[in-house]
Amino acid sequence: MTFPLDHVVINTLFDMDRAAAVMSQLGFTLTPRGYHSLGSINHLMMFEHDYLELIGLPSGTDKLRKDVLESPRGLNGLVFKVGDADASRQTLRDSGLTMLEPQSFSRPVTIDGIEHLARFRTVRAAPEMFEAGRVYYCQHYTPELVWHRPWMSHPNAVRGLREIVIVTANAEVEVPRYSKAAQSSPERQGDDWVVALPGGFRLTLMSPARYRARYGELAVESDDRSGFFGAIVLDAPDLPRVGGLASTVPDLRIEAGQGSLRVLVPFLNSLLEFRG
Repeated sequence: MTFPLDHVVINTLFDMDRAAAVMSQLGFTLTPRGYHSLGSINHLMMFEHDYLELIGLPSGTDKLRKDVLESPRGLNGLVFKVGDADASRQTLRDSGLTMLEPQSFSRPVTIDGIEHLARFRTVRAAPEMFEAGRVYYCQHYTPELVWHRPWMSHPNAVRGLREIVIVTANAEVEVPRYSKAAQSSPERQGDDWVVALPGGFRLTLMSPARYRARYGELAVESDDRSGFFGAIVLDAPDLPRVGGLASTVPDLRIEAGQGSLRVLVPFLNSLLEFRG
């Protein structure tokens, strides 16, 4: 069974306040700040079936989530949705991927003045499996505390996530690995490889040259990595609204194309492509 997308992660490190402000100015509704028991903080941008997460680290404490601290700033997490993290780990190991031990954690969530505990269990592929970033699997024990309807409507009218662009100089190694990660067969489309997930989301793997040809000067910095997450593509039926909001935000680089609007957030080294 192919794993569906759960969410995509942007690592803000210690710059969460600035990142949250920019995403809010871009017209996203952000959930209240969450505080994980593992030592990280987050804001979510919720959609019907998936979400975009800002993850970062709190100040004034020595309890810092190690995998976030050791990861680069920017698009850094691809997360699949699973019903059973432990069983999925075995499936992935049987496919040939090296997997870490599952871990459980939680964060308080306040809804209508009442505090609840959102609980999760995740399992991550070993870091050496995917140079682009953290690839892991999330089991939601309390999805109703994450997919809360008032958080799922956005002033920019964005409806969800459509594609993640994965840049790799080692397609012969990376394509089979992402195929195993998703439990979905890859398909060659021109010079790129596509791994399709349920619901229409896709992983698109391309060479550094193809990536530069697609995005030009808006391409994110590779930080000398041969593989990285190059862009997240969002379903945006009202591009003029997105463009109007983006034009008011300082220090962004914006490029309008036919049926799309590309927004580079330089301090986050993250590229958002809005498609109508």
